Amino acid sequence: MADFKVFNEKYIFSTKGEIDFTDLTDVVQQTVSKSNVRNGLVHVFAPHATGVLILTENEHGLLSDIKAFLENIIPKHERYRHPSNAHSHLRSMLLPPDKTLPVIDGHVEIGTWQSLIFVETDVYPRKRTVVIQVMGL
Repeated sequence: MADFKVFNEKYIFSTKGEIDFTDLTDVVQQTVSKSNVRNGLVHVFAPHATGVLILTENEHGLLSDIKAFLENIIPKHERYRHPSNAHSHLRSMLLPPDKTLPVIDGHVEIGTWQSLIFVETDVYPRKRTVVIQVMGL
């Protein structure tokens, strides 16, 4: 297994505030290309208590539906014990902070309409980081 590689990179970006979407698909593919891994896995992790990753279609209407869904299932203006942003933490519990995707022939394999999207659930604009780890041959 002398050819097995592990390549790590952090990507830092800013969000605009509550339920903001950032498409990371191209960033992840660029990292896979830099890694020189032809076949393996790419793991993307958002080390945040109020930020999650989803794999879905990056279409304005659908993203609006996701925003409405999160607002309906966990309303912002409920009586919560945690100050100011309890709803942000509760929303982030519904979705995972990471995704693992296959890498085949140097390309991230996702569906035709899929994009890897970071969802900001916190109430303020934030500087965010995702850790991208590519592993394979």
